[in-house]
Amino acid sequence: MDTQKTIDDISLLGGHPALDFVNTVDSRGERWGPDFLNGYDDLVAWARRLDLIDDKERDTLLAKAGGSPSDAKKELGEAKELREALNRLFLSEFDESPISRDDLELVAGMARHAQSQQSLGCVGGRIQWRRMDAKDLDAISTRVAQSAAELLTSRDGRRPVRACQGPNCGWLFLDQSRGGHRRWCSDKTCGSHARVRKFRAVQAS
Repeated sequence: MDTQKTIDDISLLGGHPALDFVNTVDSRGERWGPDFLNGYDDLVAWARRLDLIDDKERDTLLAKAGGSPSDAKKELGEAKELREALNRLFLSEFDESPISRDDLELVAGMARHAQSQQSLGCVGGRIQWRRMDAKDLDAISTRVAQSAAELLTSRDGRRPVRACQGPNCGWLFLDQSRGGHRRWCSDKTCGSHARVRKFRAVQAS
């Protein structure tokens, strides 16, 4: 993948915000990185791309981060801890490895906090849960955690989460392919590279 990309133009191939959040690391394969979350503003930009926050919330969070850089740096670190916990949890679904209780507790705690920031309201004549405006620096992390918890607990009613088999990738995605045997995050990138490597190996043998 192109290491010159930024959080504003990385591909969104996960099929779910929680998986795209894990994929904010360029490679989880034979090498690790680079990391696209280099500052709290990157986290905000990513959340806006995924519509986890609106323009007003984006401006509020950026202003708060600008007023307290140390708190923003701390929250970015906690967001990355969540990201790595989610990566391990979803990989457990993919490769049936043991599930970490610590990771589950981390996600559960953040998800509960997100739920506490909701209220019942009437939207278009229908009663729905509505999120309060994001005002705290942890708003993005808690919303991601809540979304991830919903995805993790819906395993029996959805398509499986898979990890890209590209040697320099490892991105996660929901397998929405017809046969349910998708191997690549993108057939145009990792899939194409794999076919080229296979062809060259055959030619060299």
